[in-house]
Amino acid sequence: MSNFKWTFHNKGGRRYVKTNYDCCAADGSMRQQWKHAVIVVCVIFIILNISLYSNTIAWSDLNMNNIIYEDSIKFRKLLEQDQFSEKFHPVGTKRRFPQCIIFGVRKCGTRALLEFIGLHPQVQNAEHEMHFFDEDEKYNLGLEWYRKQMPYSYPEQITVEKSPRYFITEKVPERISIMNSTIKLIVVLRNPTTRVLSDYTQVYYNKLAKGVTFQKIEELVIDPYTGEINTDYKAVRISIYHHHFERWLRVFKREQILIVDGDNLILDPVSEIKHVESFLGLEHYITQDNFYFNKTRGFFCKKQGSMEKCLGATKGRPHPGTHPSVIRKLNKFFKPHNEKLFKMINRTFKWS
Repeated sequence: MSNFKWTFHNKGGRRYVKTNYDCCAADGSMRQQWKHAVIVVCVIFIILNISLYSNTIAWSDLNMNNIIYEDSIKFRKLLEQDQFSEKFHPVGTKRRFPQCIIFGVRKCGTRALLEFIGLHPQVQNAEHEMHFFDEDEKYNLGLEWYRKQMPYSYPEQITVEKSPRYFITEKVPERISIMNSTIKLIVVLRNPTTRVLSDYTQVYYNKLAKGVTFQKIEELVIDPYTGEINTDYKAVRISIYHHHFERWLRVFKREQILIVDGDNLILDPVSEIKHVESFLGLEHYITQDNFYFNKTRGFFCKKQGSMEKCLGATKGRPHPGTHPSVIRKLNKFFKPHNEKLFKMINRTFKWS
């Protein structure tokens, strides 16, 4: 027997039946149909709730994916610094502070020097310019962060870092000394006039690539009011080498600093690299076989076995035409500054 309690109602000539379940039929067949209907409704209700729950989860996942995607760059950077992101590396290697830093000078051949000395099996180069000691934001991350940016190396290898801006930044020598007061330092110098032209050339092509017009070099180098060299032009100030070098000699001993001839590095890279090998206490390994002259580029490129590689397209670009009178003025301007440098370092160069 059914547990339904029946209540009959008449309304508008129609017969209605109500139970304690609020749904039933007036006879056996109707009851069976109502049972089926209740089951169907319940199933639909369950399906709808499951679907709604699934959509909620899917939407949450989508939002999370969007958050991760939008923040992926920062996320990757954090992972790179986290212990769980450490890549597999050969047994016996670890990240070490650099034992040598190439600290300048911009547009004098620092990238070429780093690439060339990196041919030596006992040298490990930092892949990018760190700018740790000249940028406060990075420096405030601490020396341990700096160490973690270095490549893995064996105990007998030397880690080398390069950041040309160190040369002209006042606070850098003292900061490096705090890390390692006996560190070996390398600076690349070239004819200061040529360096100014090369500096201008890089900025010129960068502006050109962005569709931005740029002043002619004469307008930047020559003061329009006096007709003399414009010392407010940054490229000129960088080339007054003794002004910056003096700061380094106040912190480090002269024998800790190797000066590489940037002009000779272009013409005869092997001879300059041999000086670097000796300075770093390395056996002479790099020979003429590690270089070939690229006639199209107009300079030497490195070669290791069957692998050949030139510096990037931004290197060795032709300088925009400069009036000879501007060249003469630059040479005349730098002459007394060069003499101060030569006296300071007890060495002369062909561009004297």
